[in-house]
Amino acid sequence: MSADSAPSKDRPTIPVLNLRDVDDGDRRGRFVEQLRDALHGAGFLYLEGHGIDPEQEAAILATAQAFFRLPQDRKLALHMAASPHFRGYTAAGDEITRGQRDWREQFDVGAERSALDGADSEHAWRRLQGPNQWPPEFPAFRAAALEWQDALTAVGFKLLTALALALGQPADRFDSVFKPDPVQHLKLIRYPGQPEAGAAQGVGSHKDSGFLTLLLQDSHAGLQVLAEDAWIDVPPRLHSLVVNVGEALELLSGGYLRATIHRVVSPPLGAERLSVGFFLGPRLDAELLPLALPPPLARQARGVAEDPENPLIGHAGKNFLKGRLRSHPDVARRFYADLLERV
Repeated sequence: MSADSAPSKDRPTIPVLNLRDVDDGDRRGRFVEQLRDALHGAGFLYLEGHGIDPEQEAAILATAQAFFRLPQDRKLALHMAASPHFRGYTAAGDEITRGQRDWREQFDVGAERSALDGADSEHAWRRLQGPNQWPPEFPAFRAAALEWQDALTAVGFKLLTALALALGQPADRFDSVFKPDPVQHLKLIRYPGQPEAGAAQGVGSHKDSGFLTLLLQDSHAGLQVLAEDAWIDVPPRLHSLVVNVGEALELLSGGYLRATIHRVVSPPLGAERLSVGFFLGPRLDAELLPLALPPPLARQARGVAEDPENPLIGHAGKNFLKGRLRSHPDVARRFYADLLERV
């Protein structure tokens, strides 16, 4: 890591919350306040007490490691470039963030649903839904990935209920934009070690596009968050998930909750880093209309961040597709050429 990423006593720290508190009548109100403060401030938090068995955590990391150890030709047979739904394998250097190559290999899994009809150029976001690719020689992979996806969806919906209350909304406020088919996007990721003089960009600085991200890290550090114009480390914490805000939630909250820029620095040569990211987002057809925040919160809303390189779109599917097209130009050229021609 570079010298400017070293931790400092003066830099913000990432709060730690316990999800068990939301089921305790005496502690629920305090949890809701802590959740609001954490996501309004740092935009990131550690979540303990999420109820996922440590054995399941170990199993999904072991599944990821086993997949990435497959021969390269077997992984490339499942390349994302064969999927209009952006599902499958991406080799290190094949994904782009802010115009630069990310040095990570990964496997993307979505909700296992049938492809949608009516995905013309005006509704190209409908092409995002469809079946996954699976390694035929590794049948346990599918079960482990979908079980993890289900477990994280349950945690995510529990957080959404608390978050609605934190924003002065009815507890079921987000049901209308999530149910019955939320975006459930899973990434199994391996960051190979890089020489000191080599590329340090495991993944470049970016915001996530959905509502909430829930990340499981192995024991190797690398995740960093931009806070007050300085990068702060988010090191692994045993049996904790890292939770952060995505762009869709920034839009709905008028910037009261802001999607925080973050990155991953490559591990040193001879090491590797594994992580499993889960991105929970609204239904693809959901319109991202602003929430009516209580006046005290509305006065603290900072407005949606204006970034000419990353304009936010008030439609869940279109906003998600924007990010996918930028990150995976090979899929864009093959399955979204009609959009590229129009641009």
